[in-house]
Amino acid sequence: MRLITASTMVAAILGAVASQAEAATELQWWHAMTGANNEMVEALAKEFNESQSNYKIVPVFKGTYPETLNAGIAAFRSKQPPAIIQVFDAGSGTMMAAEGAIVPAVEVLDKAGYSFDKSQYLPGIVAYYSKPDGTMLSFPYNSSSPILYYNKDAFKKAGLDVDNPPKTWPEVFEAAKNVKESGAAPCGMTSTWLTWIQTENFAAWNNVPYGTNENGLAGPDVELKINAPVYVEHFQAIADLAKDGVFRYGGRTSEAKQLFTSGECAIMTESSGGLGDIVKSGINYGIGQLPYYEGHGPQNTIPGGASLWVFGGKSDEEYKGVAEFFNFLSQTKIQAKLHQVSGYLPVTMAAYEETKKSGFYEKNPGRETPILQMMGKAPTENSKGVRLVNLPQVRDILNEEFEAMLAGQQDAKAALDKAVERANAAIAAAISN
Repeated sequence: MRLITASTMVAAILGAVASQAEAATELQWWHAMTGANNEMVEALAKEFNESQSNYKIVPVFKGTYPETLNAGIAAFRSKQPPAIIQVFDAGSGTMMAAEGAIVPAVEVLDKAGYSFDKSQYLPGIVAYYSKPDGTMLSFPYNSSSPILYYNKDAFKKAGLDVDNPPKTWPEVFEAAKNVKESGAAPCGMTSTWLTWIQTENFAAWNNVPYGTNENGLAGPDVELKINAPVYVEHFQAIADLAKDGVFRYGGRTSEAKQLFTSGECAIMTESSGGLGDIVKSGINYGIGQLPYYEGHGPQNTIPGGASLWVFGGKSDEEYKGVAEFFNFLSQTKIQAKLHQVSGYLPVTMAAYEETKKSGFYEKNPGRETPILQMMGKAPTENSKGVRLVNLPQVRDILNEEFEAMLAGQQDAKAALDKAVERANAAIAAAISN
C-alpha cells in the first residue's frame, strides 16, 4: 500500500509540474539582433523565463531591421503576428500609422497594473517613441546614438594623437588621409548607415533642417532639405575621399563594421550599439563624439536602434505577460547590464545614474559619450528626430543615389538633388494612399 501511495504521489507531483510547464504562456519576440547583441537577447529571455513560470519569451531572429519589419507586416496581414516585434527607428512612422495593428505600450503596461512614469526614462528616447500628446507607443529596448570609433594602433603608426580623436568633419577627413598616406591602414575611414548617421543625425547634430514640418514631427506632408549647401559640401568630401581610396563603402546598414573590426579602416562612424562586436574583435579602439561642422554643431543626436512594439489581437493573458517582460526590462540592474555590455543607451535614468555611480565611465573612457550627445542640449525643431510614414523607402532612395555617387557616376550635388526629388515624390504618394 505504501508503494502504491508513494507511486501515486510521485505521479501527482510530476503531473503538477508538467501542468505548470504547459501552463506557461509563450510569447514570441521577433528581432533583428546578430553577434554579441543576439547573445544579449537570448540571455535576457533566459533570465526572464527563469525568474517566473507563467510566461515564456521565445526570441526569433527575423533578419535585418528592414526584413524584420516586413516579416511583421506580412504576419499581421495573415493574422499570425508575434506578441512582440523589434522595429528599428526608421520603421516607427510605419508602425505609428498602423494604429489598428498595434496596442500602445503604455496601455499594455496599464492592463497589468503597471504605471508608466516617463520622468524615470531618458527624455530624448521616450519622446521619439511617443505620440505628440505623450502617449508611449512602443517600449524603448535598444536605443543608440552614432559615435566615432578609431583604431588606436593605426593612429599611433600614422603619428596621430591616440588620446585626442578628431572632433570636426574636416579634422576627420585629414586624419583619414594621413592614415592612408602613411600606410598605417589600407583605408582611412568608413561609415555604417549613411542615411541614419550622415543625413538624419547629421541634420540634428549640426542643427540644420532634414525636411519641412519639423522633419515630419509636426505633420506628414514633408519635403526633404538635404540638398542644402552644407550637405553637398559634406557628401562631396566623402565622394572625393572614396575616389582616392581613403573612404571605403561597406553597405547600407551595419556592414561597414567589418571593415573596422578587421583593421582595414582606421576610423568609423557607427552606432554605439555596435560596441559589443568591436569589443569581441579584440581591436585596440577608442571612442570620440560624432563629428560636426564648426558654426553649425554640436547640438544633440537623435535615437537610433529599435523599440519593442506589441501587436493587437492578443489575449489579456498575453498582454499581461508582455507587460511583465517590459517591467523586467525596466529594472535598473537589467538596463545597466544591457547598457554596459552592448553600448546601447540605458532606457532609465536610474540605470544611467547607477552606471555613473559605479565608476564605469571612468574605467571605460568614451562610453558616456552617446548619452551626453543626446542629453547635452534641449532639442530644436531640427533635432527632435525624423518621422516619415515611409522612412525605410526614403532611405532606400537615398542609398541608391549615394551608391551611384560613390561609384563615380555623379557628384554630390546631383546625387542629393535626385534623392530629394525622388524622396519627395515617394512621400507625397505615401500620404495620398
